[in-house]
Amino acid sequence: MGVELVRAKFGDVVIRMRLRDEMLNGFGMAQGGMIFAFADVAFALACNDPHGDGSTITVASGVDVNFMNPGFSGRQLTATATLVNQTGRSGLYDIRVTQESGSGEEVLAEFRGRSRTVPNPAAKKH
Repeated sequence: MGVELVRAKFGDVVIRMRLRDEMLNGFGMAQGGMIFAFADVAFALACNDPHGDGSTITVASGVDVNFMNPGFSGRQLTATATLVNQTGRSGLYDIRVTQESGSGEEVLAEFRGRSRTVPNPAAKKH
């Protein structure tokens, strides 16, 4: 996807990517699945602590996404993920996807992710 990591701390992530022609739908606008995938990358980075011990991973338990404006080829997209609440093994995150436009930044999508921390299956001892 060509994602650039701008900032990555637990609960606070910013990523960027340039919207390309192959990411468009038949109407010449950003395909919703591409915007979803881009927001989901920010979500995954925000809810997995890079300083964790690897015994657990945090995965999506559900998401809601609202598309606000169309995205167009060549525009720089930014996704900002923020931890809203963490209670036990469950978390709530807001991810805002924006695009550069002639008048500054405009909101492309609002993504709300619910997370769950689970044992890391790759960390099982054999």
